[in-house]
Amino acid sequence: MNPELTQWSGPHGLPRFDLIQDSDFAPAFDQCLADAAAAVEAIAANPEPASFANTVAALETAEDALNRLCAVFFTLSGVDSDPARQDLERDLAPKLAAHGARISMDPRLFARVQAVAETASDLPAQDARLVELTLRGLRRSGAALTGAARDRMAEIRQRLAVSTTAFSQNVLRDERDFVMAVGDDQLGGLPDWLLRAMRAAARERGMTGQVVTLNRSLIVPFLEYADDRALRELAWRAWTARGSGQGAGGAETDNRPIAAEILQLRHERAQLLGYADFASYKLEPEMARNAETVEALLMEVWRPAKARAEADAEKLAGMLHGDGVNGALEPWDWRFYAERRRAAEHQLDEAEVKPYLTLEAMIGAVFDTANRLFGLEFRPFDAPLWAPRVGHGKSRAAIRRWRFFWAITMPVPANARGRGVRRCNSSTRSNRGSARSSSMSATSPRLKARRRPPICPGMTRMRCFTNSAMPCTISCPR
Repeated sequence: MNPELTQWSGPHGLPRFDLIQDSDFAPAFDQCLADAAAAVEAIAANPEPASFANTVAALETAEDALNRLCAVFFTLSGVDSDPARQDLERDLAPKLAAHGARISMDPRLFARVQAVAETASDLPAQDARLVELTLRGLRRSGAALTGAARDRMAEIRQRLAVSTTAFSQNVLRDERDFVMAVGDDQLGGLPDWLLRAMRAAARERGMTGQVVTLNRSLIVPFLEYADDRALRELAWRAWTARGSGQGAGGAETDNRPIAAEILQLRHERAQLLGYADFASYKLEPEMARNAETVEALLMEVWRPAKARAEADAEKLAGMLHGDGVNGALEPWDWRFYAERRRAAEHQLDEAEVKPYLTLEAMIGAVFDTANRLFGLEFRPFDAPLWAPRVGHGKSRAAIRRWRFFWAITMPVPANARGRGVRRCNSSTRSNRGSARSSSMSATSPRLKARRRPPICPGMTRMRCFTNSAMPCTISCPR
């Protein structure tokens, strides 16, 4: 097994992605799953009376190697997926689910954690909280179930893992396979920066001219600026058809039966655990607690939002009719006329704003906000990333407790899922044992270009990036 997958040797204890190959993962997962199962079995079969140290704290570190391996693999598959990684995702889904079910529904472990919980009041506050969360997690995973109900719960968890993986990969395939060529006579309204991106996307696919793909960095501004209403409709329909059976993958990527199965399995799982429905199960540990509270909040927002949307629709429809277009305002018209309205009423032109929204400025703003709110400091450091084209990514370190935040921008391959936030190896909640590094990454993909001027993602990408980055920075311990 490649030791770099679980014993990270990079700067500050981070992984060396440059030493990892796709072929390393399958045997590593086999080994780590076996090792984790053995470690948990030793805890469950321990003849000594259950204590915090030999049960709850031990469980916290029993799967360290597996957790590190998962952190590396799912970071890679999330931001730079390829067919080999997708195949492995599908193979791993039921295996990881079965492993989790065996542990969380082991009656011996459940009994030991219950025994520790009975005396948790004598523990330090943070340890008592860990016991509480561990016991709650076991119960919500089905540890208290017996017989046929226990077996069915294990089946449900495996099937859900397979179905959710298939769902996400179907959407990814539809996004990857759709390409719409745009002729030279159909470029009206498109700004120069968008045309350059569309031509770069065409070159990446071995095509000439310019194309639109379902990459958000292309499809959103195209819907905002393209004068050609028919092309906007085609692009919008392709974007909203992902996973519907009407997308680029056709019936092979139809997520509707998968979604129905997921909903049914979630409902059955909730009822096996004694909840009325999945919403009740999902919300119980959350701040809202129940569906009624969530619905009340949503309706409080929904009513004024709906009224504002209807008023906006009336104005946008007036602009549409002013252009001589008969009929109703359609979904593919909304962004186009909203952008024109913004320019007319607020003199706000994204092409003029973009130079002020460079990537470095956005990252700096996120870090400055985290510093002002939480006293976090960030300093740059060099680290080997996962592909040559990501070598210019920026890595920043939160200098408290050796936690790291990677703000990485990379040219978007056709098979990338897009932006996201991911954690690489989180410290044990009990804070026991040796100190370990922990990192989070906010990945904001961008389009390929031949030259590298300052990266100016614009307002749409700025919102996406900050929505990803801020949860990362505030998760660093204070």
